[in-house]
Amino acid sequence: MAAHNESEKKSSDSVNDLQTFRAENLQSNMKVIYYSRTFLSIIGGVIAGILGFTGLAGFVLYFLIMAITSIALIAKAKFSIHAYFDSWNRVVLDGFLGGLMSFVLFWTFAYDIIDSFYCPAKIAEKRALLFADGSAGKAV
Repeated sequence: MAAHNESEKKSSDSVNDLQTFRAENLQSNMKVIYYSRTFLSIIGGVIAGILGFTGLAGFVLYFLIMAITSIALIAKAKFSIHAYFDSWNRVVLDGFLGGLMSFVLFWTFAYDIIDSFYCPAKIAEKRALLFADGSAGKAV
C-alpha cells in the first residue's frame, strides 16, 4: 500500500507542477499582443513614410519596431512569460508578420502624401522635367 500511496503522491505532484491557463485569460493576452502589434505597425508605417524611407530601410524599421514591441510585451509581463502565456514564442513570434500589410499600406500612404504635397522643390522639379520639351500649352 505504501508504494501505491507514493506513486499516487508523485502523480498528484506532477499535476500540480503543470501550469494551467484559463482560456479567457490566454485569449485576452493574445488580443493584447495582436492589437499592440497592429497599432505599432500603423504608427511605424506612418513614421517610415514621413521620414522618407524607401526600399529595405523601411522593412528594417518594421522588423526593428516588432522586436522592440516583443521586448516591451515581455517587460510588461515582468519577464515571466510562462505566467501569462503557454510558450515564449507566443510573445515573440505570433503576429510578427501580421501587421506587415498595415505597415506597408500606411508607409506608402504617408510617403505619397509627404512627397506630393509637402515637397515643393520636388514638385517644381517634376514640372520642369514634364514640360522640358516646350510642348506644354501648344495646340495639337
